Amino acid sequence: MTRYLSNPVIYFAAATLAPAPLLVAAALFGGGWILISILYLALFSFAMDEWTNLTLPVAEFSEEAPTAEQLGIALVIAHFLLLLVGLLALSGLTGLGWSGRFGVIVAFGLFFGQISNSNAHELIHSADKALFLLGKWVYISLLFGHHTSVHRLVHHRYVATGEDPATADLDEGFYDYAQRAWRDGFRAGYEMEQALTSRVDGKSRVNPYVIYITGAACFMLLVLVIFGLPGLFGYLLMAAFAQTQLLLSDYVQHYGLLRRRLPGGKVEQVGIEHSWNAPHWFTALTMLNAPRHSDHHLNPKKAFVDLRLPVAGSAPMLPYSLPVMCAIALYPPYWRQMMSPRAKAWRNAPLRPAEAETDLARA
Repeated sequence: MTRYLSNPVIYFAAATLAPAPLLVAAALFGGGWILISILYLALFSFAMDEWTNLTLPVAEFSEEAPTAEQLGIALVIAHFLLLLVGLLALSGLTGLGWSGRFGVIVAFGLFFGQISNSNAHELIHSADKALFLLGKWVYISLLFGHHTSVHRLVHHRYVATGEDPATADLDEGFYDYAQRAWRDGFRAGYEMEQALTSRVDGKSRVNPYVIYITGAACFMLLVLVIFGLPGLFGYLLMAAFAQTQLLLSDYVQHYGLLRRRLPGGKVEQVGIEHSWNAPHWFTALTMLNAPRHSDHHLNPKKAFVDLRLPVAGSAPMLPYSLPVMCAIALYPPYWRQMMSPRAKAWRNAPLRPAEAETDLARA
């Protein structure tokens, strides 16, 4: 048992799957269960981050212990089951009134935006084609399938430059950013995929955007047929809320950071100083270590359980947890007051030697 609990995947599983029964109860019974679900996904996470400091055990795997891949599959199953349950509630089939349905949109949207998104993000970086497909279809079910392409092919290549739609400019407010990032990201991902399609020699390759758009249309049609107009309306709002959280996450984690041009004209390599990180333990669990963002950009194929925080002072660090900073970003004047001076300091910092990119904590 001790060896089983020493596997950090257990802690990620507990944090990410715990909201599922609360959400089911919220959809079926409404009332206080909706409030409990929202409080768990928002205030409880904040309290755990702020009041408790926990160091996870070093990974020690045994044959009977779950793996990161198995957790990813479990979260995909949970995602689609919760999507079905949520649509039942939004269509009125569980007897919820309009206020209850609005609460379901918020509660389920928080799960999809923070947990399902983090899991899909992990899966689309997998070398396993089956796992990649699972992540892609999670994004398609949230009507955001193109993120599968733009994140891998555009964001990781051009992060912290003007060519990356997901990188927020200094002093750019979130609402302006969200419109630009969605629009320009959709176009940039399509152009990148189209270029890849045209380079395929003697092989048939369909641009994945055909699947993204067709898949989204099929999801919407299916929801309309089964759950009617109320279900479709709620589905669109829930997907939009989940997408907003994904955009907020990108906005916060790359706000105002910029790679500089070297004397020869080339842009400096991606380093740990080009992503904002957060050390808060509980939201790191619920978001599958997404706040350890510098390590992810240096090592996109690294499993989430192996991601490490930069050594203190060596890379940008958010003053609060990632979800809290996303909430603050919704009020641009206060966000700029808090974050623009911090971003400017990192933009003006001396160029770091290449070996500094490995300056990551082992804990």
